[in-house]
Amino acid sequence: MLVIQVGEHTLTADFADNSSAAALQQKLQQGPVTIDMRDYGGMEKVGDLGFTLPRNDEQMDTEAGDIILYLGKAFVIYYDHNSWSLTRLARVNNVSAAEMKRILTGQQLSVTLSLAE
Repeated sequence: MLVIQVGEHTLTADFADNSSAAALQQKLQQGPVTIDMRDYGGMEKVGDLGFTLPRNDEQMDTEAGDIILYLGKAFVIYYDHNSWSLTRLARVNNVSAAEMKRILTGQQLSVTLSLAE
């Protein structure tokens, strides 16, 4: 399970079943990764992973709580809807769309990714 620390909020997410998510899990076994994220398009937070993951792009409609890989190197957390060719990495558990938007409010923030123990 993926753990995402956003300020005082700790979110958990279930990994997708693809080589991109498996590669992220393998990277996180080496230790946590912190990503500086910025708002984009009034629907998502996006930040550079600092490394590249394999892509498994497919046309999809995103929802709040979807965690996406974009172009193999951008980590994206959605708090609203989008439709595009993307790679799903994970899905946040038990958080409503309104809560996701509230947690991700602000132009810039840092998130720390780790694996659940």
